[in-house]
Amino acid sequence: MKILIIDDERSIRNSLKEILLDEGYDVDVAENGAEGCAMVEKEKYDIIFCDIKMPEMDGMEALDRFNQMGIDSAVVMISGHGDIDTAVDCIKKGAFDFIQKPLDLNRILITIKNATDKVHLVKETRILKKKVYGQPMIGKSEPILHIKDMIEKVAPTDARVLIIGSNGTGKELVARNLHQKSRRSAMPYIEVNCAAIPSELIESELFGHEKGSFTSAIKQHKGKFEQADGGTLFLDEIGELPMATQAKLLRVLQSGEFIRVGSSKVLKSDVRVIAATNVDLLNAVSRGKFRADLYFRLNSVVIQMPALRERPADINLLFRKFASDFSAKYGMAKVSLTEDASIMLRKYRWPGNIRQLKNIAEAVSALESSKIAPGADKCIVDADVLSRYIPKEEPNLLPATVQQQDKFEAGEREAIIRTIFQLRQDVDYLKGIIEGAGLGMRPSVPVVLPELPEEASEWAKPQGAYSVDPEDQDPEDQMLEEPQQEQLSMKEASLELIDKALQKHGGNRKAAAKELGISERTVYRKIDQMKKKK
Repeated sequence: MKILIIDDERSIRNSLKEILLDEGYDVDVAENGAEGCAMVEKEKYDIIFCDIKMPEMDGMEALDRFNQMGIDSAVVMISGHGDIDTAVDCIKKGAFDFIQKPLDLNRILITIKNATDKVHLVKETRILKKKVYGQPMIGKSEPILHIKDMIEKVAPTDARVLIIGSNGTGKELVARNLHQKSRRSAMPYIEVNCAAIPSELIESELFGHEKGSFTSAIKQHKGKFEQADGGTLFLDEIGELPMATQAKLLRVLQSGEFIRVGSSKVLKSDVRVIAATNVDLLNAVSRGKFRADLYFRLNSVVIQMPALRERPADINLLFRKFASDFSAKYGMAKVSLTEDASIMLRKYRWPGNIRQLKNIAEAVSALESSKIAPGADKCIVDADVLSRYIPKEEPNLLPATVQQQDKFEAGEREAIIRTIFQLRQDVDYLKGIIEGAGLGMRPSVPVVLPELPEEASEWAKPQGAYSVDPEDQDPEDQMLEEPQQEQLSMKEASLELIDKALQKHGGNRKAAAKELGISERTVYRKIDQMKKKK
């Protein structure tokens, strides 16, 4: 609790300060109204004790100035020359209380307690109003200014609005602002998260049910359309609605008529529907996951919410707003960012959008404010401190194109196939030595050379691997790629490869060996085998 005492009598302000310090309050003093107003502009006080009779600027002038500032402080006027008329004037101008001199300690403490309750009530009321009516949209970027303009134009009408955007971009805030600025603002505003309700219960939630219509229906239940009658119904994540429910929703949008689960009575409701989604509804329509007629019924007006990274000019504004809210809510020091910390905020990609920024602002406010001296009103956070709260970006998590994936897989397959084939060549060579020695080994198992993908990249080919340009390939070479033709043994296949390599290089054994990735000595031995075969 922070208190300001404004009094031109030094003895009174100092003695009152000492008393309140002993009671555990944080107290500042000012000797006149001008000095007091200057302090109020810089600091936030819960209670202000202000004398009426003072030089330069008296207490009544200071009270008027406080009203102009729009402060939430409880102002208690004190005077040694007061009467009933003066007290009434002070109360009319917004003073919380009026106390005559000489000051009574018990009266002072009771007034402080009552003023504290009043300050807390004002804060709670403000928070509740924000929850009920929504906060104004914060931002000065071009996308946000465009959305604000659309809200101002569309809100007074009953046009259905479809809000599209990623999670955490502020779709609910737009819906609340549309309701608040509409002619239905005095009527109910109901929100429904379609993704959070089980499919078997969604119809009951929207349209209601009769007692006994299903096992857990122990009493009649009014659905959201009945509850929102005359007002606004916000259907969040509407892309998650089951197809059967979509048909019934379409009927309500067309005629305003619906039937409770377990009933045959037709009911009517006058509701403005605002829908939101983070999925591509047109794509869902093409896949048969969303009704086309419902889609076109919903999107009379479409508001596209930008990602936070698309509005960098608003990031620091939003952070300051969140930090200020948490400071007021929890009674903590307000977080203030240095320039390098502000730059860090703007450069981050914010995959979680505004919701992620708000969470980080809350974490920084809660944890960093606790580290500063008690009573401090500001907590300065630099880039080094802020970096502890911002998740590290993972470049490897960025999506790769399908073309890149396919290219890599094709090249990888080719490399594996060629490596296996070369190993088989070596095995065939060893078997040939054993067979030539007359050790009676059984013939090699026939294999077919696999077809290598034409789209495989050159970087994936092992150095020295045997390859044939498809344009230069002779008809006889197709036997290497067509499994349905007569199968070759590994021994015959290896001889065929060497023969073709020699033909390709005009009989140059060294070049043929280099291309095949084998030694020149092995080529000589294979040539001898080919001569014996002939």
